[in-house]
Amino acid sequence: MALSYEILLMRLFSIIQYHHFAYMVISLALLGYGASGTFLVFFRQAFLRRFPLALMTNILLFGITAVACFLGGQQLLFNPDEMLWDQGQWLKLVVLYLLLALPFFFAANCIAMTFSQFRQKISEIYAADLLGAGLGTILILGLLFFLFPQKLLLLLGSMIFSICAVAWLELGLQPRWQALLFILAAGLFFLLPSKMTGLAMSQYKGLSQQMRIEGSRIVEERSSPLAMLTVVENKSVPFRYAPGLSLTADSEPPEQLGIFTDGDSMAVMTRFPEDISQLAYLDKLTTALPYHLNQIKDVLVLGAGAGTDVLQALFFGVPDIAAVELNPQVVQLVGDRPGFSGDLFKREDVHVYIAEARSFVSGSSRKFDLIQLPVIGAFSSSAAGLYALHENYLYTVEALEEYINDLNPAGYLSMSCWVKLPPRDSVKLFATAVTALEMLGIRNPGNYLVMIRSWQSASLLVKKSPFSRKEISLIKEFCSKRLFDLVYYPGMQQQEANRYNIMRQPYFHDAAAGLLESGSGSFRQRYKFNIKPSTDDKPYFSNFFKWQTLPEILQLKGQGGVVLLESGYLILILTLLQAIATSLILIFLPITASSYSPIPHTAWSRWRIIIYFFAIGLGFLFLEIAFIQKFILYLGHPLYAAAVVLALFLIFAGLGSHYGRKGKFHVVWPVVIILGLGILDLIIAYFLFDAVNWLPISIKILIAVMMLGPLAFTMGMPFPLALTGVGAETPDLIPWAWAVNGCASVIAAVLATLLAVHFGFAAVVLMALFLYGLAAIVFPSGQSKKGDPLF
Repeated sequence: MALSYEILLMRLFSIIQYHHFAYMVISLALLGYGASGTFLVFFRQAFLRRFPLALMTNILLFGITAVACFLGGQQLLFNPDEMLWDQGQWLKLVVLYLLLALPFFFAANCIAMTFSQFRQKISEIYAADLLGAGLGTILILGLLFFLFPQKLLLLLGSMIFSICAVAWLELGLQPRWQALLFILAAGLFFLLPSKMTGLAMSQYKGLSQQMRIEGSRIVEERSSPLAMLTVVENKSVPFRYAPGLSLTADSEPPEQLGIFTDGDSMAVMTRFPEDISQLAYLDKLTTALPYHLNQIKDVLVLGAGAGTDVLQALFFGVPDIAAVELNPQVVQLVGDRPGFSGDLFKREDVHVYIAEARSFVSGSSRKFDLIQLPVIGAFSSSAAGLYALHENYLYTVEALEEYINDLNPAGYLSMSCWVKLPPRDSVKLFATAVTALEMLGIRNPGNYLVMIRSWQSASLLVKKSPFSRKEISLIKEFCSKRLFDLVYYPGMQQQEANRYNIMRQPYFHDAAAGLLESGSGSFRQRYKFNIKPSTDDKPYFSNFFKWQTLPEILQLKGQGGVVLLESGYLILILTLLQAIATSLILIFLPITASSYSPIPHTAWSRWRIIIYFFAIGLGFLFLEIAFIQKFILYLGHPLYAAAVVLALFLIFAGLGSHYGRKGKFHVVWPVVIILGLGILDLIIAYFLFDAVNWLPISIKILIAVMMLGPLAFTMGMPFPLALTGVGAETPDLIPWAWAVNGCASVIAAVLATLLAVHFGFAAVVLMALFLYGLAAIVFPSGQSKKGDPLF
């Protein structure tokens, strides 16, 4: 249940905060596992003397705090956006950590006490724990299809109370009928008032800001493991979503409904007009450019959302439109309002595919005249650096190579982003396109690129063949009529840029020209922000952080420079430092406490326990997290990847632990197999995923089982083998070993992400394998020898 709760918290915090922040808060909350081990070092004997009562109490407290601590924590109204100027947010953050750590503390107490009470059966207990966690992952994912996350939180609390009833019976406590009281108490969670159990969303998210506008009204909400969708209408102040609409526009969009994904990333559903000419505003967007250069016969819209790009293609008379959307609930929302949407996705000239964009492109044999990608990110969030750690596989070098290969010989790839100063997104997008063209063997990529901008948005066109003089003439005419600025076209001069939406300097053109110079590497190095193209190994497109720029930004704090900070990255660094500091306290407190007895001369000395359990704690989580990240692209969504990979790792590790109980072998043999399988799986992930990415999700999961199952099976052996040895020689140190392993897991959750940002996921996997090798080296080779400790 603890892992089910962790996954549910990821969804809840993704809604009330942001995806990456949810991940980091929960990683620190897992310090509850480390704190549990340290706590039981001092109170183990007292708890074991009253084991049934202690176990029941901790299960009950887990159930109560699982619900109460989240509901209380969100009422703190913590906002990571304000941490750099509001010192009070730091206190709120500490309180939030403590609150979220409590449920995991009580859950970990149950496991650690059971290890100590039944230390001869550690392998079986560990196996049951992992198997239960893996099955719980599958359960929570399934329930998210039917229940809103806030309702599922109440159900989870009631399920934990029901577990108390089972424990009462299994422990043989009397009278047995009192087990029914826990079942009855489980229903109390659903009697909590809705105001208390509602979600308190960050005031900086798009939905919160929209609801401050007079007349805004939520008309529908839907939820799934992919996202929570919120449909908003406003009759008083209508939606007018048209990114970068030309200042020459003489018509406005028809009525629109706002659709927010997890409270942010707004898209719109536009009323389908009786006369298609009423969509003329779509001709005044930068994304209309490719339709003026050639006759587009077929278009592929990736990330179709509620259909804005599809409407644009229909306005320009495209006879064959393929629309790909990952979330089926978005398509259902459009289909459930045929009178409003005009049954957009059921038209004969529109073909909708529920699929992940990269998977669809990999499996498609069609060629298109135009491939259209959605505008990158939500303006407010990306501007604040909150998506710096958000994995985005749509805009990597490898992704652009695939898109270009799926174009007809004269086809276009169209990508757009928001205009921000200093330029970041648009420059990185241009750099990524240049690198992708170079990887395809094109010597002069500048001949294949065109970029324009309005006052708010920029669009980049990548053509499969060089742009002709006629096309360049049409591009100039298009921009002139709409007062759009030319950023780059083949042969463009600097004085042609920055004419309408004037800036102090032609920043965008100068950046594009610098990226096309022969020494573009030095330009990237000199640039104030990180504009190195993202790859499938490091898919952090929105990470623009550079340490060398930090002092300059901090000096501008009083002049609004804080918005230039990549707060997501900085929060990650601060989280890592906090995790290390807290973990050191929890690990070394039992050693430094005066009441703690020194360890006798045994094979499992203090430092051997620290190195071994810390190494496998880091190694296990490093492998889990690295493969979760790689499977995001393969399975199409972060939550699917997390659920599938976690379930496989835990279920097969549980089976491996159960098998390992029979073994009297040295840990070096499982480690050797882990090293071999780890390298093999890394090769498969990097070189074979593309070949099978087009397969149905069921087949992909089967491949994942065959790929990760054997690795996870052997990874389940090192921990119980060592803990059984510790229990046989120094049973008082079982909780301490548990604490060391738990603290390592917390640090690993943050450190793995940081390593992936800088060195890639492959480096994280290789580091994990090194740590397993280190653990094998320090594992005792035989029984203890009196007077011959390792340290």
